[in-house]
Amino acid sequence: MASGRGGTERVLAKLKRSVEAGNYYEAHQMYRTLYFRYSNKNKFTDALDILYSGAVMLLRHKQLESGSDLALLFVDVLNKSSTPPDDDNLVKLGALHRMIGHDIPERLTYVHAALKWSGETSELKCKLGHPKLHQKFAWTFWREKNYAQSRYHFLHSSDGEGCAAMLIEYQVTAGFQSEIDMFIAQAVLQYLCLKNLVCVL
Repeated sequence: MASGRGGTERVLAKLKRSVEAGNYYEAHQMYRTLYFRYSNKNKFTDALDILYSGAVMLLRHKQLESGSDLALLFVDVLNKSSTPPDDDNLVKLGALHRMIGHDIPERLTYVHAALKWSGETSELKCKLGHPKLHQKFAWTFWREKNYAQSRYHFLHSSDGEGCAAMLIEYQVTAGFQSEIDMFIAQAVLQYLCLKNLVCVL
C-alpha cells in the first residue's frame, strides 16, 4: 500500500513539473496514468477530481484534443462509478462543454456520452438526458449563435423562459418578419410532441 501511494505521489510530482514547464503532452500522459491508477483501485472521487482539473488546465492552455480526451474520461468515470447527476457534476460537465469549443470533433462524442450518463443515472429516468444538463448545453450553443442546437437542447430542458428568449434572437437574426409566429408555433408543437409540459406551462 505504501509503495502504491509513493508511486502515485511521484506521478503527481512529475505532473506538477510538467505543467510548470509547459510540457502539456507529458502532462496529459501523467493525467491518464493517474486515471488508470485511481480507477483500478475504485478511487473514483480522486479520479474525477484529477480528470476535471486536468481537462480544465489543458483546455485553458488551448490543448483542445488532450483536454477533450480527459473530459471524455471524466464522463467515463461518472459511468463506472454510477455517480448520480448532482448540481456539482452537471456544472462541471457544462463548463467542460463550453471550453472544448465548437470546432473540436470530440465535442459531439462528449455531448452524447454526458447526456447518456445523466439520463441513465438520474432519478428522473430521462432517456435523452437530464434537463439541467440540456439547459447548460443550450446556453452554450446560444452564446455560440448555434441556434438550431440551442433550440434542440432547450426543448429537452425545463427552461421555457430561456428558450423563448433564444427564439426571439433566433428569429430576429435568421428569420423574416412574416415568420415570427412560425418560430413560436414550431417550438410549442415540439414541446408537446416531447410531452415536455413543464416547459410549455
